[in-house]
Amino acid sequence: MAAKGRFAPTPSGRMHLGNLFTALLAWLSVRAQGGTMVLRIEDLDTSRCKNGYAAQLAEDLRLFGLHWDEGYGVGGSEEPYSQSLRTAQYERAFQSLAAQGLVYPCYCSRAERMAASAPHRGDGQTPYSGRCRTLSETQRAALGQGRPCAWRVAVPARALSFTDLHRGDYTQQLAQTCGDFIVRRSDGVYAYQLAVVVDDAAMGINQVVRGADLLDSTPRQLWLYERLGLTPPAFYHTPLLLAPDGRRLSKRERDLDLGALLLRYTPAELLGILAVMAGQQMRPEPTTAAQLAARFSWARVPKEDIILDCARLENHLA
Repeated sequence: MAAKGRFAPTPSGRMHLGNLFTALLAWLSVRAQGGTMVLRIEDLDTSRCKNGYAAQLAEDLRLFGLHWDEGYGVGGSEEPYSQSLRTAQYERAFQSLAAQGLVYPCYCSRAERMAASAPHRGDGQTPYSGRCRTLSETQRAALGQGRPCAWRVAVPARALSFTDLHRGDYTQQLAQTCGDFIVRRSDGVYAYQLAVVVDDAAMGINQVVRGADLLDSTPRQLWLYERLGLTPPAFYHTPLLLAPDGRRLSKRERDLDLGALLLRYTPAELLGILAVMAGQQMRPEPTTAAQLAARFSWARVPKEDIILDCARLENHLA
């Protein structure tokens, strides 16, 4: 089967170096196999996503030679590659889970109800207590008076294992690690965990390359694939690029923003730096994405996160 991968950014700001690193590895993995690349815009939360950011993301990817075959901006239509336009597909999946008796309303705190964004390692996620799972109909009616509810899916008390094609075997106890997780927010927005499963299956994605901060999400997504009768893709979780103090790079803090970096480096120079970080070159010599794809190997990609020395990055090409 031909490889079909995707890059699925959230248009909440300009990409930073870590976003570009993941996009590059996803693109190289597919192109090295002669496969198809998809660009999907994950704009579920329209309050923090703007179309201008999506256009900037697309422009940046083209600037680095990371062209795609299907998706946002191809054929003059955003649909079906923008999540904000795919609510009907998520509703059908939600109803399928409901028909299996797997979803229930949750009246917990706003912080819990709003947890529909893609989770990331280190964000302090704790397993849900299950408080609303056993409420009686009378209790639910009382709590629901004038108060919107989120909807959670009831996970089984079982271990789920899979083999990450870059990092190896991984096992998670769903109930103990994440507990019942949200599939629809109290404002009606469908959660990342459900949307990403529906989208990857609908678009025929058979390999997902993404940052290691999403590794913990994979077992619950595999369980959703199972319950929805869908075929899951293969997964590759890449090392993260971390700030000198160990923080995950953030758009909010403008760490190594591409706008700032492109004032100092050409795209070929930045690709040369990333190629060294990805184990694909010994020296940070300027290169192109096409040149890297011709010799790409997952065996050379490091498994451990990469701590960036910002001063060293400034002098990488000196």
